[in-house]
Order: sequence, then structure tokens, then C-alpha cells
Amino acid sequence: MVKIKAFKGIRPPKEMAAKVCARPYDVLSSEEARAEAEGMPMSLYHISKPEINFPVGTSEYDERVYQEATRQYNLFKQNGWLRQDPTECYYVYAQTWRGKTQYGLMIAASVEDYEAGRIKKHELTRQDKEDDRMRHVVATNANIGSAFFAYPKNPALHNIIMQVVKGEPECDFIADEVRHQLWVVSEKDTCNEITDIFATIPSLYIADGHHRSAAAARVGAERRKTNPNHNGTEEYNYFLATAFSADELTVLDYNRLVFDLNGHSEAELLQLLAEDFIIETAGAEVYHPQARHEFALYLDHCWYRLTAKPEVVDDTDPIKSLDVSISSELILKKLFGIVNLRKDERVDFIGGIRGLQYLQDQVDQGKAKLALALYPVSMQEIMNVADAGQIMPPKATWFEPKLRSGIVIHELD
Repeated sequence: MVKIKAFKGIRPPKEMAAKVCARPYDVLSSEEARAEAEGMPMSLYHISKPEINFPVGTSEYDERVYQEATRQYNLFKQNGWLRQDPTECYYVYAQTWRGKTQYGLMIAASVEDYEAGRIKKHELTRQDKEDDRMRHVVATNANIGSAFFAYPKNPALHNIIMQVVKGEPECDFIADEVRHQLWVVSEKDTCNEITDIFATIPSLYIADGHHRSAAAARVGAERRKTNPNHNGTEEYNYFLATAFSADELTVLDYNRLVFDLNGHSEAELLQLLAEDFIIETAGAEVYHPQARHEFALYLDHCWYRLTAKPEVVDDTDPIKSLDVSISSELILKKLFGIVNLRKDERVDFIGGIRGLQYLQDQVDQGKAKLALALYPVSMQEIMNVADAGQIMPPKATWFEPKLRSGIVIHELD
């Protein structure tokens, strides 16, 4: 069972929220952040991507950059652009995108739960990215950005959230075509009820933010070791997460572009594909896969519907049954010799947010030879993989909308 707690969040005043809050640090480049923050001194990018305050080309890992994060964070608090709530609270964070609203609870999640595997992951992390976020957390003494969690559907928790959102939101703004709303849950009995409900939930699942979670856990473990008076109640034993009911989340497709046909002609390629897939011509119009184990292939100005033959699918295995695994093994590896998806430059991965027309345009313009569209991974598939203690193949999940950083911040003491 998982342990969470309310916390004294640090957040912008209602009238400043739209100007302060920003996209997550890892979804845009330094140049993009510099452009977005130009003329905006209260943009969170000055804290989350502080290299923008140095000459172009300055490494984001330069020690001066982390020092700048500290300076900017303190400046934001001094200027009143960020203020701390006087009591420990939970926060309901709603995102409305393309006509759908998902409701998250901003919580302080337990480092101990992460270490014990009760907060489950489905992706590998890179040491350099972990180190970067750890240095940033240490510099600011805060979780500036939130990890993104899912939990199994819970009617009791849903009812509480629905009661909370009947009130006036503490902030309400639109950014990147997403409406962001926040409600503060400060009533002690309600907070206790939320804590007690989470204590009945066996596991939380990291949907996005594996590096943030890993870095926060490392900071907590380090402080535990160096504090002779450690008793487990310290704020560094927790880190910022926003937890959503798994049934509310939107997972988009994550598609592939292939840059050469590995010596095959178009006709030969289709003939080889027919060994493992039922192939139907879909025509010149963009075609979207309609179900698991169905793929859309764009080649030579034509879309094809590929359906994996039953004998090549192992639905008893949470990894092998994934469409990303089927396509990797039977198409990218078998036909193109692409084995290392992280390093092979003959393949690129395109988040579904760009749409399949983008894939078609890339092929039609000669920038790629072939496009492969996948049916989106489901949250249940992600949880099955995590429950089995396994790791999703690379480039398997794309969540939208992204959490807005700075809407609430968690300090470590």
C-alpha cells in the first residue's frame, strides 16, 4: 500500500499563474525555452532551464547553470511570483484538452515507496539525465516539476475530486491549447480521507517523469544517509507527483519513420511483410490503425493496413504482445536490420501529437522512405508491464497533455 502526504505547496498567485507556469523542462530545447521566455522575467524557464540566462551554447550541465537555478528560484519567491501555502494541502489539477478533462491529485509521494517498488516504472532511465535532475533538485531544494503518476480507478477518490471541483478554481488559464485549473484542498478531514484512500492502493504507476522520480528518490536517500537525526518524517522523504485515475489518461500513438528500405524494392517489401501480416490496401487517404495488432504502413504514395497473423502474436506475454514489440521484431529488425532503436539513425520516432499526415508528408517529400503508424498502447498494457517488473520497449508511450510545471512546487524542508 502506498504512502502519500499533503504538503505546503509553493505556487504563483492566481493572476500570475499563466505567466509563471511553463512546459516541462524536457519537452523543449534550450533555444525554444529562450525564445518562449524572451521578455518574460517571471517565466519558470528561468528556473527550470536556467541556461537561457547565459550566452547561447552554454552547457545546461555547467555548474553555473545550477547556481543560476538557485538564484532565480530565490528571486521568484522574493518578488512574490511564488508563494507558499501556510498549511499542508493536496491540490486538484484539471487539464482539458480536445474536449476531454482529466483530474489529477498533486501529492507528496514517498521515496520509500519508490525504492520498494510500490511506485512502479516501465522505462529505463539514463544516468546523465538522472544526475542532471538530481543536481537541479539539490540546487533549488525543491521539486520544480512534477512526476506524472497513474493509479487504478477508485470511485471514492473520484467522488472527493468531483466535490472539490464544484468550487472556484484557484487558478484557471489556457496554454498550448490546454485549459489548466487548480483547486486547493486544505480542509484537514478531506486531506486525511485522501491520505487514507491512497493507503488502500497497492501501487502507483509512473506514466511520465521517470528521471524526475529517480532523481528525487536519490536526493531523499542521500539526505537520509547524511542526517544523523533522520526519523522518516522529513519532507525530503517525499517528492512531487500528480496522480491521475488510469482510466482518464490519454496515451497517443508513437510512430516510426524509416529512411531506407534496406535494399528491398517496394514490391519485395510487401511480399516479405505478407509472411507475418495480412495486408490490405487502404488507399491514398491517411489511414489510422483501428485496434491492437493492426498497423498502418505508408509506402510509395499508398497506405496499407497490416494485421498481425494470430500465429505471430503471443498475448500471454506482456512485452511480446505489445504492438511496439511486434513491429520492432517483425518489421524493423527482420526486414530492415534495425536492432538498436535508441541508436540506429535509419529510424526516427514521431509522437502522435503530430498526426499521421505529418508522416505521409515526410515520405512524400522524400525525407523518409516508409512510415509506420501504431495503435496507441493502453494504460492497462503499461500497468501489466510494470506489474510484471518488466520494461517497455523504447519509444512506446506518448502522453498528452503534458503537466504544466510551476503550477505547484514542493520544497524538501
